[in-house]
Amino acid sequence: MRTRVKICGFTRPDDALAAVRLGADAIGLVFYPPSPRNVGVEQARAIVASLPPFVTVVGLFVDASQEYLYEVTQQVRIDLLQFHGDERPEACAGGGRPYIKAIRMRHDTDLLRVAEDYSDAAGLLLDADNKDAKGGTGTSFDWAWVPSVCPLPIILAGGLRPDNVAAALMQVNPYAVDVSSGVEATKGVKDGDKMAEFLREVQRFDHAKLN
Repeated sequence: MRTRVKICGFTRPDDALAAVRLGADAIGLVFYPPSPRNVGVEQARAIVASLPPFVTVVGLFVDASQEYLYEVTQQVRIDLLQFHGDERPEACAGGGRPYIKAIRMRHDTDLLRVAEDYSDAAGLLLDADNKDAKGGTGTSFDWAWVPSVCPLPIILAGGLRPDNVAAALMQVNPYAVDVSSGVEATKGVKDGDKMAEFLREVQRFDHAKLN
């Protein structure tokens, strides 16, 4: 099975469309005002309108109120929610969409217990633990902390770049990878060459795995 790729933190329609044309499966939109990649409803609608069919749109939220979730999801086509804060399972399940839960990885994270707690999630997104930011930091964690077996699909994030994604894939072999700052020119502005190289590295890994 090939590795899925989500590229997150788009602020411009042209960047999102370029990512899809290069082979990205999903694009991520950040609805978190403190983030430099935050988008408003109209900005998000313009990005989504630029996309061809069969592309998953992921909306990232951080400890958002149910009112804000409802406001955004009623106005923007969002296929999958990504909860990147301290949301409890019941809050995630109440979002009205399938969801993935971001987990800030530490050496003592019991991922099997987390998977049990969030058993109705579509997957777990594993990110670096950074007390100053909620994702998009460009920092990684020790991939050895990821168990070889998990009952939920693993989406690997945290400091991935074109020059290290192959090593990450070889060690973790996740269902999907998620990249943001690793393919940027500046925060919120994607670099087409970096996106292309990142996707080529994932495709090379998949080809080698099948042959």
